[in-house]
Amino acid sequence: MSNELMVIEVTDDMAPVVYVAGGLDKYFDMVKDAVSGEVPDLTTKKGRDRIASLAAQVSRSKTAVEKPGRAYLKRLKEMPKTVEAELREWVNNCDNLRDDVRRPLTELEEEQKLIEAERIAAEEAERLRLQIESDHEIAMLMNEKFDREREEERKAAEAAMVERDRKLQEEAAERARAEEAAKQQAERDRVERERVEAIQREEAAIKQAQAAEAARIAAEARAIAEAEAAEARRIEAEKRAIIAAEVAAAEAIERERKRVEAAEAAARAEDERRAADIAPRGAVNSRVKSELIALGLSDEQAIAVIKAMVKGEISNVKITY
Repeated sequence: MSNELMVIEVTDDMAPVVYVAGGLDKYFDMVKDAVSGEVPDLTTKKGRDRIASLAAQVSRSKTAVEKPGRAYLKRLKEMPKTVEAELREWVNNCDNLRDDVRRPLTELEEEQKLIEAERIAAEEAERLRLQIESDHEIAMLMNEKFDREREEERKAAEAAMVERDRKLQEEAAERARAEEAAKQQAERDRVERERVEAIQREEAAIKQAQAAEAARIAAEARAIAEAEAAEARRIEAEKRAIIAAEVAAAEAIERERKRVEAAEAAARAEDERRAADIAPRGAVNSRVKSELIALGLSDEQAIAVIKAMVKGEISNVKITY
């Protein structure tokens, strides 16, 4: 069973009651209950059309409440202007009526104020006249006193001016004397300063010349000492070279002597060895020669064969001593 949403209508008379805090809650609950009470089948066209219809009903209900509410809000915004205009006209009318009612009394009060002002002005004028006459008499008396005082002040001013001029002249003379004394002192100071500076320059020149001479003498002394040291080093080097040459020559002579002695000793040893080998070799050679002769060789041929065997001239044949 489907629920059809009731049409909502808000009249102008209902607006002040409906459009207040919480005034629309019951209408929203009514719309919510109407569209939430059924669950259409999305799988069918009828169900989908029903969902669209329910959504459209919600939109129409929204418009049905919002449109008169907007109109009511517009009237509320215009109302202050209307009230202000009515109040302004009311106040002006009341002020004008009050002024019209009070005008006779106001005119009487103004007339009395004018009369009182004229009386006060007349009294003030009379007071001023009397004051002027009194001031004039006093001024006449004061003028004589003022003239005397002014004359005394003039004389005192002239005396003060004369005294001031005198002091100024004395101060100027004193300043001139002080300036002249300072100038003379400055000149004396300058002369003394130049004298001292000249003495200092002369002393500095003498010290510089003495230092230069001392430096020259020291340089010459250093040059002589360096030359003497160089000559001594040269002589010492020559001595060392001669000694080294003599030592080398002596060592060479000694080495040659030892070499000669060693060679002579080796020669003697070789001679001794050869001398020791002569007897056995001779016996072996004699025995080999006898065997060769026995084999049919002559004496000369046997000696030649032995020599060839000793020298290794015959392959695979040698004599062992």
